[in-house]
This record gives sequence, C-alpha cells and structure tokens, in this order.
Amino acid sequence: MTLGQHLAEARRRILLSFLAVVVFGIIAFVEYNAILTFLEKPYCDLHLAESCQLTAIGALSAFSIRIKIAYYCGFLFASPVVLWQIWRFVTPGLKKKERRYALSFLIAATVFFAAGCSMAFLMFNHALQFLNAIGGDGIATLYTADSYIGLIILMMFVFGLTFEFPVILVGLQLGRIVTSRQLLKFWRYAIILITVASAVFTPSGDPLSMMAMMIPLLAFYFLAIGIGKLAKR
Repeated sequence: MTLGQHLAEARRRILLSFLAVVVFGIIAFVEYNAILTFLEKPYCDLHLAESCQLTAIGALSAFSIRIKIAYYCGFLFASPVVLWQIWRFVTPGLKKKERRYALSFLIAATVFFAAGCSMAFLMFNHALQFLNAIGGDGIATLYTADSYIGLIILMMFVFGLTFEFPVILVGLQLGRIVTSRQLLKFWRYAIILITVASAVFTPSGDPLSMMAMMIPLLAFYFLAIGIGKLAKR
C-alpha cells in the first residue's frame, strides 16, 4: 500500500470507530434511566442515603449528567469495535489469515471487555467502602452524581481495556511482532510491570480492586502465550 492508501485506510477506520461511538451514545441517551438505575446499585447497596439518590448541584447538572452518561457509554460499549478497527489497521500482513481469526478475535475482544467491565462493577462496592473508611469517622462523604458516575464509568472503562491484554498479545504474536518464546523469557519483568500498572491505573486506588486487576492480567499473560503457540501451528 502507498502512503495515500494507508492514510485512506486510517481515515476509514477512524470514521467507523466514530460512528460506533455515536450510535452507542445515542442508545445510551435514550436508555438513560435504565443505565442510571444500574449504575446506582453499588451506591444503594451501601445504604449511604435513605432515598438512594445521588445529588445534582446546579440547574443544568442533571442534563449534563445525562450527556456524560451518553458520552461515556458511547466510548465504553464501542471500545471493542474501536479495538477491532485498530487491529485491522496495524496488521495488514494478516489479510489472508485474519479471515480465519476475525470472528474469534472479535468475540474474544467483546467477551474480555465485558468481563473487565463486570469485574469493575462487582468490585465498586468494595471500592466505595474503602474510600469511605480511609477518610475516618469524622468525615461524612457526600456523593454528587457527577463524581460518582464519572468514577464508576472510568473504572469500568479502565478494567475493560486492561482485560483486552491477552487479545492484544495474541494479535502481536500472530503479526510476528513478538514471539511466544520472547514473551515467556520476559515473564519476570511482565509480573513487575503488571503489578505496577495495576497499582497506577486502578481508578479507585483500593488494594482489593488492584488485586482484581493484577491477578487476571497475570493469568492472561501466560494464557496468551499458550494461545499464541497453538495459533501458530
């Protein structure tokens, strides 16, 4: 492909990713009440408020929160599509083989992303307990809708992306960018890097959520090596 063809291909992939974000954002805007009820569940489970309602400050806050949920959910649910477009762009050498792997790659990316989001949602209750306790008994935490929604969406988004780790590693092996032997020799450094990354990128900062990210990523690393070996046969 010439430079112009590469640029045209990149533009097409970006456009498809943008359209996916817009479509999912519109769906999230329409289904706002159902999404908000779902996101409020960890907060309600803690019985932090009798009415189980988040606080919106300002006349336009409620509307801006709806826009933010549509915006965040658009990116959140479209992430597998975006990752698929990226993978298709950076591995042009696999055009013949990727017909064999395309469906399995897309399914794996979607499943792992959903698993990461689910893990973050399940751990969010414990993250709230940690954040409430860390301030001490003398501080009563008031959750505004803006800060709460931003934190839970960010946590689900980060977990979803990090759980794409094995899919990316398998793609790199199929693209002959790295080999399974190289990854296996790098395992000690991988453990250190995964541990540090889990501590840095866990949005809530609590140890339990960090472990919930770190342990699966370590398992995914060795799982990706095994899948990469099998796929190369």
